[in-house]
Amino acid sequence: MYRPLPNTLTIKTSNIDGLGLFAVSDISINTNLGITHIKDERFDNGYSRTPLGGFFNHSDTPNCHVLYNGDFIELQTITDIKAGDEITAKYTFYNPNL
Repeated sequence: MYRPLPNTLTIKTSNIDGLGLFAVSDISINTNLGITHIKDERFDNGYSRTPLGGFFNHSDTPNCHVLYNGDFIELQTITDIKAGDEITAKYTFYNPNL
């Protein structure tokens, strides 16, 4: 059965901006949370967002980072995350190397 988000995540109101992704259980460092974007030149910036990619917010002190894997962008934890923590990554829209 298709699940738009991993079982460890939910969407709720964020103190950062609008809605955000939040852990519903503890998540270990170096966990791949899934694909956030799929390369598709028909969309702005050349990518189509998945549900996972539509809700994580930016932070200058993130607990995740984005991995550019060819035709996909994935989200991976860089710290241990506790249940209730918001999932964040440092990102820019136009230059993934920043």
